[in-house]
Amino acid sequence: MVKLVLIRHGQSEWNLSNLFTGWTDVDLSENGVKEAHAAGKLLKEKGYTFDLAFSSVLKRANKTMDFALAELGESDIEKHYTWRLNERHYGALQGLNKAESAVKWGDEQVHLWRRSADVPPLALEKTDPRFPGNQEKYQELIKNGEMTEADLPLTECLIDTAKRVKPYFDEKIAPAIKAGRKVLIAAHGNSLRALVMELEHLTPEEIVAVEIPTGKPLVYELDEKNGLKVLNKYYL
Repeated sequence: MVKLVLIRHGQSEWNLSNLFTGWTDVDLSENGVKEAHAAGKLLKEKGYTFDLAFSSVLKRANKTMDFALAELGESDIEKHYTWRLNERHYGALQGLNKAESAVKWGDEQVHLWRRSADVPPLALEKTDPRFPGNQEKYQELIKNGEMTEADLPLTECLIDTAKRVKPYFDEKIAPAIKAGRKVLIAAHGNSLRALVMELEHLTPEEIVAVEIPTGKPLVYELDEKNGLKVLNKYYL
């Protein structure tokens, strides 16, 4: 049996302001910083250690990982960063207030965009500054061969997010877990929900009810000799 620990980043500045965030690279709020440190302290208290960690290319997840590992005294372990673990891209909703969006489009429509697995929000135009192709970070990733123009989303539903999370998990993370390495993943609400969907073999209907709180370590006990079958899961 091996353990895999997932942490959704601590509260971000836009979580605090009730804005759709997606791939917008916002920082942690003051409370989010506290949540990240608290997660690390809790992991240390429970005796957890890690061999390597994975995160997105967004600083709210990166800082959560860094603060948690600092509390564990493990800041120097192997770390990997990938756009495939980014939050779901919220398209034309990014930067908009959630309550105001519900007034504009209706509670039912916004709830469908937020919680359904297969209904994406309104798409961006490629000329929009919120489109990742217009941002230096992703142009650099394209130049480095880490992604292609076709990978840049105009909007995403959860299923779209899962389609980019699953190959990375299968190719990079799962082999490390099966080899007995102790892995931490610090990412986002929807990229982690996509991962939960994969681990637990949940249907699109079942994943709708899954919510992952900020800054709370979620532990999966997995059978590394039986396709990473989930034996148990719990929050610390």
